[in-house]
Amino acid sequence: MSSILLEVCVDDAEGLAAAVEGGADRIELCSALAVGGLTPSAGLMALAAGAPVPAYAMIRPRPGDFVFNADELDIMRRDIDAVRAAGLAGVVLGASLPGGRLDARTLGELTCQAAGLGLTLHRAFDLVPDFTEAIASAVDLGFERILTSGGARTAPEAVDMLARLMELADGRLSIMPGSGVTVHMIGQILPKLRVTEVHSSCSILEPANDARVVEMGFAPPERRRTDTATVMALKARLGAFTT
Repeated sequence: MSSILLEVCVDDAEGLAAAVEGGADRIELCSALAVGGLTPSAGLMALAAGAPVPAYAMIRPRPGDFVFNADELDIMRRDIDAVRAAGLAGVVLGASLPGGRLDARTLGELTCQAAGLGLTLHRAFDLVPDFTEAIASAVDLGFERILTSGGARTAPEAVDMLARLMELADGRLSIMPGSGVTVHMIGQILPKLRVTEVHSSCSILEPANDARVVEMGFAPPERRRTDTATVMALKARLGAFTT
């Protein structure tokens, strides 16, 4: 019997501190979570390297789709090198072909670049037309886990599909539910799924504290902030379930 691991995604120093204080087991380190997460800065990587829990850095050079050109692939290789130099535990990757299938060639180059680092396949997986093929490809590429909402906007909407993905994975890698995984929604996922880990922002919505900053276009009127109490509450809910 073991507890379910909680991965918390953060995109700034404040969020990192809140996730660690709240008891997160692993960090997904990003910038720009408002657009799904981009590659974090070298400075944020260095800060996360000193945290008492492992951190995996998002490798995504821009918002939008996951069809990357040669220049973007070169950027991603260099960012992977920066993750290794910072001393982080792993990377979070994804790349698509037009039409949504995983780009196995690009992912092969990136996973080779990341040799020795932990590997998470991100929600580019949720766009694929054939989950069976995509899981087989992820296994062949050496991914430890797939972060997925089961092809829906949020994981609680796709519990049956997530169960099917776990069957398809058959223990070869972890299926980690993410998107919409909150304290209030976790009951719709567990105990229906015997997962070993879940992914959440553990965030709250708060208004910007400077109207002038909003007026000048430097910040949106509201932002999501990683919240220590929310991390603690979700961690406690997960503690009620074992795998």
